[in-house]
Amino acid sequence: MFALSSLARRQPLRSVVTALNPLSLFTRARNNLAPRQVKHIKRHKGRVPIPIGGSTRGTTLAYGDWGIRIMGNGARLSAKQLETAEEVIKKKLKIIKGVKVYLRVFPDIPVCIKGNETRMGKGKGTFEFWATRVPIGRVILEIGGTPIREELAREALRLASSKLPTKMEFIRKTTPPRLGSLLIYPPPPPPVLESAAAQTNV
Repeated sequence: MFALSSLARRQPLRSVVTALNPLSLFTRARNNLAPRQVKHIKRHKGRVPIPIGGSTRGTTLAYGDWGIRIMGNGARLSAKQLETAEEVIKKKLKIIKGVKVYLRVFPDIPVCIKGNETRMGKGKGTFEFWATRVPIGRVILEIGGTPIREELAREALRLASSKLPTKMEFIRKTTPPRLGSLLIYPPPPPPVLESAAAQTNV
C-alpha cells in the first residue's frame, strides 16, 4: 500500500473540476427570463417594497404607447408568470407588423423552497425559480413600436393581466404617475393677473 504523499510526488496536483459550479448551474434555470450571473444562488425571502419615499419612478410609460401597472397590492412575480403574460400579448398582436412588447421588470431574485412536512434545520431549501418583488404602481408591461388601436391594446393587456396574481390597471401616455394608491396630477398653471396681462400687452 502506498501513501498519498507518494502520489503527490509522482503526479503534479491539478485542479480537477468534479462538479459544476452552482452559480453556473442555475444561470438559465427552466426558462429564458433568468439573470446571466448572480453572486449568491440563495438569498433571503425579503418583503415587497412599499413606496413611501415620494418617488414616482417607474410608474409611467417609457417606451410604448399602452401599458399595465399594479393597482392592487404589490406582489412577488415569478419568471414563469411574466413569460406567460408576455406570450399572451404577442399571440394577440401577432397580426400587427412591427409591434413590440417591453417588459419593465426582471426576475433576478432566486427563490428556494423546502419540501412539505420537512423538519426544521439542515440548511436552506434548494433553488426553485426566479422572481422579482414589485411594489404598487410599478409598470409591468408596455406595448408599442407601431400604432395600435386602443380597443385591441386593452384586450391584449387585459388577457396579460389575468395571468398575473394582482390587480392591474390600463395606462396610456397621458396617465399621471402613481405614488402608492394616489395619482399625482401636475399642478395647474398659476393664474394670470389683469395688471400683468396689461403690462405684457403694452
